[in-house]
Amino acid sequence: MFDNVTVIGSGRVGSAVAARLRERGIGVGPGGDLRLLCVPDSAIAEVAAAVDPGPWMAHVSGATPLAALDPHVRRFGVHPLQTFTLSRGPEQLDGAYAAVTAETDESRSLGFELARLLGLEPFELADDARPVYHAGAAIASNYLVTLHRAASSLFAAAGAPPEGLVPLMRRTIENGFELTGPIARGDWSTVDAHIRAIRAAAPDLEPMYRALAEATTP
Repeated sequence: MFDNVTVIGSGRVGSAVAARLRERGIGVGPGGDLRLLCVPDSAIAEVAAAVDPGPWMAHVSGATPLAALDPHVRRFGVHPLQTFTLSRGPEQLDGAYAAVTAETDESRSLGFELARLLGLEPFELADDARPVYHAGAAIASNYLVTLHRAASSLFAAAGAPPEGLVPLMRRTIENGFELTGPIARGDWSTVDAHIRAIRAAAPDLEPMYRALAEATTP
């Protein structure tokens, strides 16, 4: 395993990763035997190209292929499958999964070791599967924010407290995403009533509701 890691980038992921490495007794600073890029996807290739080849090189992007790390050949990717905030610390890593992409047995082993050191549960991901994998992650995390925002606007229009949605959303996850409600019951008259109400209160949300209703239909 690495004795010292140079974490490049101190944003949401980089700060949590650096703090976890320090917790585990790993040196974090310049001259590391691993350069871990925690920078925006658009900057990975430029930053990697500016680092002299030699040490191991890795990035934490979920969507970026390993070719972005050229000209480095000792390389791998470890993507923490988690959402991060600067207001929290390395505990955000605990229990999350991590996609490890590698080209050799050695790099795969190092990627898995690093993931476990960070408190993550690693799994192997093919380089060419990254776009569809990352799309799934975006739906699960980013679009959850969109759904909460849309539902909150409808609650506000009804005079209901939007904060009441959070326990409902949490319980849906705790119940293993078991589908309930009008679509599960085949109650299409209620769905139609929803569409009429949304058209009157928030017409911009009607296309999204219709698309989700169609996608949710068993």
